[in-house]
Amino acid sequence: MKLLKLSSYSFNKFLIIALLCLLPLSVFALNLHEAKSQGLVGESITGYVGVVKNASGVAELVKTINIKRKASYQKIAARNGTSLAAVEQLAAKKAIEKTAKGHMVQLTPGGAWKSK
Repeated sequence: MKLLKLSSYSFNKFLIIALLCLLPLSVFALNLHEAKSQGLVGESITGYVGVVKNASGVAELVKTINIKRKASYQKIAARNGTSLAAVEQLAAKKAIEKTAKGHMVQLTPGGAWKSK
């Protein structure tokens, strides 16, 4: 049996590529903090995040975050005997207040995105 001889550089390159192939795709996925920092998403007056600039993975990130937020808001509303709309409104106010300077906010539903 004949073995393939690789130089040290070639072997290291091969090893790095092989390891990268084993990593789950989620390692490369955009997270909310990165997306906000890059101006791709922002906090909306609706209590949810929205797409500011469409890029790879942004729409899916926004959808995932908003599904989780809505489920959380519904639990809070049920626990406190209030409406989902009331929780969304309070959450929006808090999220916009906590938004870092330079990150994007939308102060009217469907309105323009502005840097805070």
